[in-house]
Amino acid sequence: MTLIAASALDDVEPQINTSDGDGKFHFAIDRGGTFTDVFCRLPDGSEVVRKLLSEDPAHYPDAPTEGIRRVLQEFSPKDKALYVRSTKLPTHEIGSIRMGTTVATNALLERNGEAMAWITTKGFGDVLQIGTQARPNIFDLTCVKPSLLHQRIVEIKERLVLQQFAPEEWQKLYPSVVGVTGESVLVVQSPDLDQVRKDLERLKENGITALAICLLHAYVYPEHEIQIGILAREMGCFTQISLSHEVMPMVKLVSRGHTTSAAAYLTPKITQYVASFVQGFDDKLLENTWLQFMKSDGGLAPVNDFGGHQAILSGPAGGVVGYGKTIFPPSSKKDASSLSSGSGINPMPVIGFDMGGTSTDVSRYDGKHWEHVLETVTAGIAIQAPQLDIQTVAAGGGSRLFWRGSGLESLLVVGPESARAFPGPVCYRHEGGQLAVTDANVVLGRCIPKYFPSIFGPNEDEPLNVDAARAAFQALLDEHNALSPAESGIDSVEALAYGFLQVANEAMCRPIRNLTQMKGHDLAKHVLACFGGAGPQHACAMAQRLGMKKVFVHRYSGILSAYGLALADAVHETQEPTAEILGPGNKNGGGGEVSADGIGRLSHLEQTARQALIDQGYGADRIHVERFLNLRYDGTDTSIMIPENQTSPTATFAQDFEAVYQREYGFTLKGRDIWVDDYRVRAVVPGPIPPEPIISENVTPLPPLVPDDTTRAYFETGWYDEVPVYKMENLKPGHVVAGPSIIVQPISTVVLELNCHALVNDKCDLDITVGKTVDSVPFPADIAAAAGPDPVQLSIFAHRYMGIAEQMGRTLQRTAISVNMKERLDFSCALFTKNGGLVANAPHIPVHLGAMERAVCYQVEYWSENGEGIQEGDVLVSNHPQLAGGSHLPDITVITPVFYEGEIIFFVASRGHHADIGGIAPGSMPPYSQKLQDEGAMIVAFKLVRQGVFQEAGITELLQSPGKLGIPGNVGTRNLRDNLSDLRAQVAANTAGIRLLLELVQEYGLQQVQQYMVWIQQTAETAVRRLLKEFVLKQGSNTAHAIDYMDDGSPIELTITIDPDTGSATFDFTGTGPQVLSNHNAPPAVTYSAVIYALRCLVAQDIPLNQGCLAPIEFILPKYSLLHPSKDAGVVGGNVLTSQRIVDVVLRAFEACAASQGCMNNLSFGNDEFGYYETIAGGAGAGPTWDGTSGVHTHCTNTRITDPEILERRYPVMLHEFSIRHGSGGRGLHAGGDGVVRELEPLCPLTVSLLTERRTLRPYGMHGGESGASGRNLLLRPSGDTDNGDDTNIVVNMGGRCSRPMKVGERLRIETPGGGGYGPFESDTNEMRDTAGLVRTPDMRKTC
Repeated sequence: MTLIAASALDDVEPQINTSDGDGKFHFAIDRGGTFTDVFCRLPDGSEVVRKLLSEDPAHYPDAPTEGIRRVLQEFSPKDKALYVRSTKLPTHEIGSIRMGTTVATNALLERNGEAMAWITTKGFGDVLQIGTQARPNIFDLTCVKPSLLHQRIVEIKERLVLQQFAPEEWQKLYPSVVGVTGESVLVVQSPDLDQVRKDLERLKENGITALAICLLHAYVYPEHEIQIGILAREMGCFTQISLSHEVMPMVKLVSRGHTTSAAAYLTPKITQYVASFVQGFDDKLLENTWLQFMKSDGGLAPVNDFGGHQAILSGPAGGVVGYGKTIFPPSSKKDASSLSSGSGINPMPVIGFDMGGTSTDVSRYDGKHWEHVLETVTAGIAIQAPQLDIQTVAAGGGSRLFWRGSGLESLLVVGPESARAFPGPVCYRHEGGQLAVTDANVVLGRCIPKYFPSIFGPNEDEPLNVDAARAAFQALLDEHNALSPAESGIDSVEALAYGFLQVANEAMCRPIRNLTQMKGHDLAKHVLACFGGAGPQHACAMAQRLGMKKVFVHRYSGILSAYGLALADAVHETQEPTAEILGPGNKNGGGGEVSADGIGRLSHLEQTARQALIDQGYGADRIHVERFLNLRYDGTDTSIMIPENQTSPTATFAQDFEAVYQREYGFTLKGRDIWVDDYRVRAVVPGPIPPEPIISENVTPLPPLVPDDTTRAYFETGWYDEVPVYKMENLKPGHVVAGPSIIVQPISTVVLELNCHALVNDKCDLDITVGKTVDSVPFPADIAAAAGPDPVQLSIFAHRYMGIAEQMGRTLQRTAISVNMKERLDFSCALFTKNGGLVANAPHIPVHLGAMERAVCYQVEYWSENGEGIQEGDVLVSNHPQLAGGSHLPDITVITPVFYEGEIIFFVASRGHHADIGGIAPGSMPPYSQKLQDEGAMIVAFKLVRQGVFQEAGITELLQSPGKLGIPGNVGTRNLRDNLSDLRAQVAANTAGIRLLLELVQEYGLQQVQQYMVWIQQTAETAVRRLLKEFVLKQGSNTAHAIDYMDDGSPIELTITIDPDTGSATFDFTGTGPQVLSNHNAPPAVTYSAVIYALRCLVAQDIPLNQGCLAPIEFILPKYSLLHPSKDAGVVGGNVLTSQRIVDVVLRAFEACAASQGCMNNLSFGNDEFGYYETIAGGAGAGPTWDGTSGVHTHCTNTRITDPEILERRYPVMLHEFSIRHGSGGRGLHAGGDGVVRELEPLCPLTVSLLTERRTLRPYGMHGGESGASGRNLLLRPSGDTDNGDDTNIVVNMGGRCSRPMKVGERLRIETPGGGGYGPFESDTNEMRDTAGLVRTPDMRKTC
């Protein structure tokens, strides 16, 4: 973390370039969360940089204005009195101001935007609160979700239905219109504008000043939004009115709604900031000066075209443009052999590494196209807008340092908490300073106080306080040693500080691996371009860890985001949705790849975008245009934005789409149509070209330079007493500096690790060649095992193991075909020892957690006992719940051995829910199955791949086997194509895990990797034992007991007996009811998963999840009981229903919290042509310090739900309502979370199946809290007595399990259970508290 004030740069000569000045000051300013960076091109063409605190209210009100004032005061020939702080700055000398700002980001993070209301279609007021229904942290019992942006809700009685599925009688009854996409829409109900006016008046009375209007299917037909928008503007009382079809005209109600809300919520904050910024200048600012802001997509926009939703990545986007345009100058398109050629041109793609004070941003640029994504989540809000693909990790110079646990639990943790600018790290001399990454660099001599501005202390004239930082580390070391006298392996302040740096580096490496390897890129063939105040201190060490050979440090690396703003392009984008199939042929339409209508629409969008830039004052000849199609395969929801190929006259959009799909996903879907979802045009006015070199491009090596200084600093092998220190201003092009050494730039510090060499290029940038780390001492497994783990390496290996499991999951998501895996994310991936012990399970689906280990262990035993064994190139598959460690039959586990030097060293596995594997009901989730054979294909052990050959015939026979049993209605899989594709995706995920594990072995050696697997398991075991011991001390008893019941009356009873000395425990389920003649029997693996999940939730710290969690536990599961059924018993409901009840029983025994909804609410529907399956959220139980969360998946599942617009676009159903079931959570001191209401109507005859629980018995409250409401499954059907004026619905309770045909006109209404309350209820009002933070009154459904 580097802080520098203007005074610290007074003696730094401005860098001169060959660009002549225009007599004006041109500013580019990045206002970050901690620091504000200022780059200025002076009137004579020279450049200056400044860096100051973003917040310093004692000295100035606004950092960008202060930065401009300081530069003008220093370099303007005018009277200095014109630039004192008490006066408005004159603007006649200022040519332009370009800004990147965190104003919108901070407002979003801190939830202090405009008072805003959310206006949507009736029945959907709560969809933003429900979101995807997934909880952010699966082990957090509070299930807390980010708060909403809106304060009020208005639901409008209006409705559109896509005509493609509408019943014939509807098409005659309702008017039909053609929407923007070309799709026909039925206008079922138009808004009553008189009623809307009354609703808006009520909002006005309640202090609402901003509106986010987002109606269902408005991306297709926006007329209703337009009408409401006109009415709201006519009223003249709202400062911001955002219409979703204008903000982002794309399908997905939830994402578009969040984006529209962000625009309405944040844009006024930007407007207010601009107004206050303008107040710091004379009244000619906007007349004399070109004021522009950086958008998240890397383009500049005028202030009147800069929306809040476009500003989330405003600052980081400047950094991406900065490194992209300096490493790949637009003026130079010739080839170059290497980065160090001096030309500044690099054929290798670049990873941007922007390390700031509070976080680190990573990105990628290949020199051709900026990598954009169209949907990201920031602070819990899904933003649907073009944004540079920037991934953020909460690790920066100000990230706080923690040493958590003791003994085998001992882990070093960096972040996510930040010390920020105030109180800041300990070395900042502020009272209350917190130990942070910067302190580690200071203590280790890698950040030198004498070359750091002395701006600390009461008088802002003292240097960084090294002694205070060292004392803080010593205190942490002493505190840990007092708690854990055993040898920790860390015996000095230096070892502790360096350990924290290693952990921080690994945390920052993780998103870089994800950004490259998960998209099929070779990380070693990239350059690491580092910037940000702290980046150059860590870049070489990270490159060594990542296996990268080159690091690039720009001369302005400390303020590269600001420099990037100076180089940025002006951009205007236009976009329209569509719904058409891409035809074959060439890109000009001859033969029809893009339809004639599509070509016309692209031309119209181009004209609009060009005119917008012309209106801003740019010449038409400076504008160039990029065209894009947003494409996806038929039957999938994964779209890819494909740019028009400008280099090949014969290339087509389809060819480019398939090439990108192949690279990212590893396959293409031959024979499937390609759909166009959106047309997009990006009009660009190129920004300034970076200055040409001031000397020859041919860098001549110079003799070694005498260091400016030496210092004592700590590196990989320990202390070095005479580390050379070089000042950047004394280095000339051609100088080579070898590590270990330190280079001090004016606004950052570059640390060269051992075996690294920096060449100063012709622009005075640093081109660093990265060598390998020092060869480590061979790992003595026998000695190390006795000594115990190094906490630093334990933390690093925990990151690496979990990172591999996560990358397996990303590979599976990318390569899968089915909605279940690709969209709902119903899968899990994990690593195992060679004996099948779980090492790391990515936090995917909790019910898979313990079950997968049983599956792997069974396969190891099976194949070793039958004599065939497991050979290199084999891949195993199974799903049998009772015999082979499965959970239920749709969950198929694919297991791959990891071979090294001819021996199995590990296993990797992936388990995914297949949408159909046969059986008596579509979706393989039959409500009434009584035997396992009714539920689909059963696989005990099979080699899916045998010595490298995929056994398609064999697995096909197994998947089709249910149809050969001779049971009426029992058939084989109904979707073999997707089964085979998803199985291949699981194999691909395992292959990715193998590659990464072998890389880890190459890096650390097999013995060390295997030993740390053991220690990681022991870490989890120790944490669970400590939890159990503490429970005994707290309760004063070594036993606990709980019982709960399934809706059929079957008890699940648990008695826990704990050994207070060892922390071992017996979980005795004696008393649990017998297995049932139904399908909610749960195989043992499900119980193991439920218990491991519950224990992990109860452990206070973030421990690795592995078999160690169950090592202290002995299970007693009575044979042929509900939790240990016979091998032929039906179990499909045990995985999705009974698992939830087991968790409730365990948490009840520990008195942790009230019961959650206790169900996954399984719904499937379909006919002979398709099938659809989903699980539905409910209410979470309240706890000692928290209210339960509403509308969220709890405990054993965390799958997402299909967006309402996607659901109606792909399936013949109409979703009438998806809302919070208000009042269903149990009352208490802390209220239980509410369930949800989901009401659907089929648009053609369909078979609907329900598999649910908690329809009879209510989720329990705790310690006086009331129980949550039980759920209900209702059939609403017309009475049929319309002749007598009776048009009411007959309401029929369908019970917890049902499978029946439904027809048009009937509705299915699912009301899911609420969570139990905690503590006695103390008051009773007519207001209902809402877990989203709103106060809901009885008329909530209209105006909130």
